[in-house]
Amino acid sequence: MMTELKDTSVNAWFCEAPVGVEGVAWKALDLPAPASDQVRVKVDAASLNFPDLLMVQNKYQIKPPLPFVPGAEYAGVVEAVGSGVTGLKQGQRVACLGSTGGFATHALALARDCLVLPDGMGSADAAAFVITYGTAWHGLMDRAQLAPGETVLVIGAAGGVGTAAIQIAKAAGAYVIAATSSDEKNQLCLSLGADAVINYAVESTPEQFRAAIKQCAGGKGIDVVFDPVGGALAEAAVRSLAWRGRFLVVGFAAGAIPSIPLNVLLLKGASIVGVYSGDFAKREPTANAEMMATLFEWFEAGKVDPLIYRTLPMQELKAAFVLMGSREVKGKIVLMN
Repeated sequence: MMTELKDTSVNAWFCEAPVGVEGVAWKALDLPAPASDQVRVKVDAASLNFPDLLMVQNKYQIKPPLPFVPGAEYAGVVEAVGSGVTGLKQGQRVACLGSTGGFATHALALARDCLVLPDGMGSADAAAFVITYGTAWHGLMDRAQLAPGETVLVIGAAGGVGTAAIQIAKAAGAYVIAATSSDEKNQLCLSLGADAVINYAVESTPEQFRAAIKQCAGGKGIDVVFDPVGGALAEAAVRSLAWRGRFLVVGFAAGAIPSIPLNVLLLKGASIVGVYSGDFAKREPTANAEMMATLFEWFEAGKVDPLIYRTLPMQELKAAFVLMGSREVKGKIVLMN
């Protein structure tokens, strides 16, 4: 039963009306018991992802029944285990990936959605890791089959998934061009290993963007475009593809879903490839587990490292949403209990 805030250790952000940030409220609830296939996690940290904001605005493809607790990505300690769960136990540190539930002091998670953390990974890093690095790896290494020596263009490169894509592409031996909306963000991308940068707030027309891409790529085409932004510059990126190039559709942070002329793909022998890591994890759990095991190994080896822009108390979710909506965030925002 949900009640108004009171003196209790179990609280959560409830979205009671998907009208935006103003539709969420910090509420108290009874301590939930896990179902047979669930575990209850004491949440240490939860990160914001753009779909979390879209969901409370009623703009995301997943529309959970009301009220719901947003927060798809979080990390903490297993506190209780459902009767049918065999792979997890009390006291284990886990990262969890669902579609909701993380912006709380406690959460119920399907056991299949929990990953046991390596000893060297803290809760903040863990909460900022699974979606962004899973999405970037699934796109670049699985869907695009990125090969050493290929050229990758990352659009929106200073965001959480963009910074992950830079690190993974560089670790895989690619030449990386990072495109962002400011010189400050571009400097960040260079510090993460990007080989060249484009400020698309300056190179703002499709013609200017294509010319900048061509210059950064040394006159060659782009082998893989990683695009979580969409919008007006997507077509220019498609037209910049090399022969057999791959354009990865990761998201539409710009809001507009672009229309691409298919004749361009025919002439380039190129592909547009969808990247939906959430369904990949559900439909191909074995492949997803292998991917995450490799990513944890890369983390421990120092090949990848989540970029955390800011940590805030869990009670400051509304401020975090406003910050995310400003598009000034570089990396991830993490809420801590």
